[in-house]
Amino acid sequence: MNTPLFPISPLLPQIQQHLAAQPRLVLEAPPGAGKTTQVPLALLDAPWLQGRKIILLEPRRVAARSAALFMARQLGEEVGGTVGYRIRFENKVSARTRIEVVTEGILTRMLQDDPMLEEVGAILFDEFHERHLSGDLGLALALDVQAQLRDDLRLVVMSATLDGERLARFLDAPRLSSEGRSYPVVISHFPARRDEALELQVRRAVQQALAEHPGDLLVFLPGQREIARVQAGLQESLDAGVEVLALHGELPVEQQARVLQAASDGRRRVVLATNVA
Repeated sequence: MNTPLFPISPLLPQIQQHLAAQPRLVLEAPPGAGKTTQVPLALLDAPWLQGRKIILLEPRRVAARSAALFMARQLGEEVGGTVGYRIRFENKVSARTRIEVVTEGILTRMLQDDPMLEEVGAILFDEFHERHLSGDLGLALALDVQAQLRDDLRLVVMSATLDGERLARFLDAPRLSSEGRSYPVVISHFPARRDEALELQVRRAVQQALAEHPGDLLVFLPGQREIARVQAGLQESLDAGVEVLALHGELPVEQQARVLQAASDGRRRVVLATNVA
């Protein structure tokens, strides 16, 4: 297995030791630390797992798909082997799958349909700081299963910004913290014009960024309507060497997956996204 060094890598032995001794853990790690992909892989051969599955909960379909793809590549496999995912309208798991990345609604249905979760040894709640109702419900149901039916079930709550000490007290669980990885950030102010529509403002900003910086652009916009307007304007104004792509939760799965794939024709990309990215 190809295992590059992540900021969370030095903490993985402690995570393994804690879960060997107790059923709950709170893990704090900033974005980019590697908690989403490295923790499930590190637990895969844990003796207490006894060959059962690890369920990794992701709040968004795009994140679930990309996490499964990254872990499968680390193992040198295709998605659907050791690592798979289940999201709404798409299922890429097999009888060999040991790490299953799912979205919140899928987990809630699993807990309701099979409270014993006999094939599951651990549930990892990723990005818990986002605090969705379905995520909170999933944790509540999992805690109930652990208390009433499965005292051997491991639960790990992972977060980038949540108050880990307070959550650890609530769960009666130890807390571990990981360092992050810093990157240089340059903040540029791009003043808007009062009489200018949003799509025109964004178009000017994108054109300037493409002229001044190499690589692709990720542009965050409030919603699907704004993305459609900006996309139409950029497609008219940019040359054929730049591809403009949309990314939001209402897109078909195939279109969302396309955004995650590297461009095969060498063109630069401008991705217009909601917070789904």
